[in-house]
Amino acid sequence: MSEDSWAVAVDVQEATTPSIQLDFSKKVDRLRCPRNMRGDINGNFINVSEKTENGGWTRDGDKVDLAEQSLLNKLIRRSLLRNRNEVEVLQRDPISPLFSVKTFEELRLKPELLKGVYNMGFNRPSRIQENALPMMLAQPPQNLIAQSQSGTGKTAAFSLAMLSHVNPANKWTQCLCIAPTYELALQIGQVIEQMGKFCPDVKLAYGIRGNRMERGIKLQEQIVIGTPGTVLDWCIKYKLIDPRKITMFVLDEADVMIATQGHRDQSIRIQRQLTKDCQMLLFSATFEDSVWRFAEQVVPDPNIIRLKREEETLDTIKQFYVLCKEKEDKFTALCNLYGSLTIAQAMIFCHTRKIAAWLTANLTKEGHQVALLSGEMTVEQRAAVIERFRNGKEKVLVTTNVCSRGIDVEQVSLVVNFDLPLDMDGNADNETYLHRIGRTGRFGRRGFAVNMVDSKHSMNIINQIEMHFNRRIMKLDTSNVDEMEILMS
Repeated sequence: MSEDSWAVAVDVQEATTPSIQLDFSKKVDRLRCPRNMRGDINGNFINVSEKTENGGWTRDGDKVDLAEQSLLNKLIRRSLLRNRNEVEVLQRDPISPLFSVKTFEELRLKPELLKGVYNMGFNRPSRIQENALPMMLAQPPQNLIAQSQSGTGKTAAFSLAMLSHVNPANKWTQCLCIAPTYELALQIGQVIEQMGKFCPDVKLAYGIRGNRMERGIKLQEQIVIGTPGTVLDWCIKYKLIDPRKITMFVLDEADVMIATQGHRDQSIRIQRQLTKDCQMLLFSATFEDSVWRFAEQVVPDPNIIRLKREEETLDTIKQFYVLCKEKEDKFTALCNLYGSLTIAQAMIFCHTRKIAAWLTANLTKEGHQVALLSGEMTVEQRAAVIERFRNGKEKVLVTTNVCSRGIDVEQVSLVVNFDLPLDMDGNADNETYLHRIGRTGRFGRRGFAVNMVDSKHSMNIINQIEMHFNRRIMKLDTSNVDEMEILMS
């Protein structure tokens, strides 16, 4: 399908989307994210291809779309993630007492909100909620920058803060939340709907393209969730929202936001329309330097909650490399591993879809139950594949980079880097390596990571990884069964 066809399809979808001004008695249908689509500056999906090692675009390579990955994580979460990272809290005022809560009752919520929380199945606050909720609900209001991964209860936390914050008697927008894409905005809205089920006077509107509003009429919904381009238009161009009356501003998925063209500048323009007294909350799964710089621009004088690095997870993972000449040698080494070891489930990472498909076909011929995951699938199709793997219907998951983060399957005992992760300059992509091998050794169990080395360059990548993490990666001879049993015991 051509780019023009995709653009037309998106325009038709959004043009036929009815005006969405929801109360909490209505359901929002989850919209399908078309394959190979990425958010444009209005949070709408446009067609992209996949990047190669040389920075070009091809049908072969899979580049991780952060917005799609975030949505995928939300779809496959059945319960709160058991996060092993320690939470570090940096207060704006170091002398002020640090509060955390172990129960939702300690937050002194309105009874109808507490009922909504329990109705969603939350029994006690997650680790991020324990520390973040007292800050979000504090009086006078406190600004917050928080690092939180998908599945930690972050969306529920800021949804609860917004619902607690609004005065239902005031028929104007008081809380504004922006997300990078159309679908992520709808996901947040669904959480607010569920949590606010027993708050009939609190209304919600969606600031997304396709939700056409009459000019000059002020919104009466107390909460608006939307994408930056549309929300900016509603504030400045159409004047549906009075920014001076916004008392809580939430920016979600900041790392995804700055990776989408135009969103960074639009978010800053929205923030500049708000008063100094407006409470600012910013959330991000990762905090590279670029994200920190953006967060500091948007959120003045913040409290900061961040996760200590995940590198201690490497202590439960034994790492090896295997010398090979070409992909057929890698495949033989993989078969030797399976012939010698008891492996519950395995994840195998490949650089391109072509290699992933070839490997899947050959493993299937050998009698293995194999699932294939790649970026050409829709988000929902990927979620279905992961669910089957999680339920043990397939024992091997072959994937490109689309599955390197956020997937927790307790039975995974082996991760294989069929191709080593590289950055755009051809050096070791250490963060992706950590995310990949972190799929094993979960929940305190011992795991194994095996890296296939087929050139001097890939051996150099192994050396770079060893230096970065200060961990030795041992050589493994997969043709020597006795050595494998000793090393991997």
